[in-house]
Amino acid sequence: MGGPKQYFCFLLFLFPVLMLAQNRLRDHGVEIGVLHPGTFNAITDVPGVKVGHFTLNKGDSIRTGVTSILPHSGNIFQEKVPAAIYVGNGFGKLAGYTQVKELGNLETPIILTNTLSVPIAVNAMIGYTLNLPENDNVRSVNAVVGETNDGYLNDIRGRHIIEEHVLKAIENATSGPVTEGNVGAGTGTICFGYKGGIGTSSRVLPKKSGGYTVGVLVQTNFGGVLQVAGVEVGKKLGRYSNSFTYSPDGSCMMVVLTDAPLNSRNLERLAKRAMLGLSRTGGIASNGSGDYVIAVSTAEACRIPYESDSPIQKVPTLRNEAMTPLFLATIEATEEAILNSLFAGETTVGRDGHKIEALPKKKVLEMLKEAGKIDR
Repeated sequence: MGGPKQYFCFLLFLFPVLMLAQNRLRDHGVEIGVLHPGTFNAITDVPGVKVGHFTLNKGDSIRTGVTSILPHSGNIFQEKVPAAIYVGNGFGKLAGYTQVKELGNLETPIILTNTLSVPIAVNAMIGYTLNLPENDNVRSVNAVVGETNDGYLNDIRGRHIIEEHVLKAIENATSGPVTEGNVGAGTGTICFGYKGGIGTSSRVLPKKSGGYTVGVLVQTNFGGVLQVAGVEVGKKLGRYSNSFTYSPDGSCMMVVLTDAPLNSRNLERLAKRAMLGLSRTGGIASNGSGDYVIAVSTAEACRIPYESDSPIQKVPTLRNEAMTPLFLATIEATEEAILNSLFAGETTVGRDGHKIEALPKKKVLEMLKEAGKIDR
């Protein structure tokens, strides 16, 4: 790829809540599920979590970017967090899977980007980790990088993402409201034949169930027969009849974070439920779809020190019997996050003049109103 390149791009930062409101499903009076969302209805409702984007939107053919998710603001390598990864359908290029599976922890921020930029993102994360204070003696880094293929709208073969962009996504990470739609790793993605992108949502459990928060962020680039709040929107819009009118292949990256004290085994169980949330939107995990869920516990008491004087790791762990409310929260938040990505998606023209329309929200809302799904 050569040396550093100069890009004219739009860096999309986090907008105030009022600017986000008009693009979200819930702001139209549609409520998914029975549990309540957190303050921002975003993955950042989980205490300490930050999200950052770098959006590369250049000329008529570059539509891509990077999204970072930080489980806490400290040195994640020195204070690892319990983690698990569930593979719904493995047609993808998720880096770092086997070590998370083997050891049950995460030691870097989670990075999302496009398929052919995974290696450059891994390299950037290695450099980022090695350069952190206290990491002078580190000799191995397991970067976790997920992807979807944005090659219909984006000149993916040009491999325009460079290490600097990945580091910018981390540098841009903040708490609070999260920009959705055509941003970061979602800039060039397609969902159910419409413009997809980044979406997020959260759920807060009642106090009697622990009061824990579950936050989900998705990068949507997959297909199926779209359903919104149980209404067969895709069928009514003619996006599916006897055969698909668009390619249902693609991928969906789902990141589930919670402040509940969970070990890797129960995090994997939690991750599996995100696939149920995907299915509630009409997703089918098609042959060519890489559908992955990364689940992490951010509970401070569960952090795993890189070095310790004791051979015994003592951490609180939620009992199996307490998991059901978290399962429900994950399903609901995943479903709503996916739908938020569609509601925030904007019509995009990209590589070779390819055009993907935004979801026709007016028509969809009329269907939902007719079905009694809008509460105002």
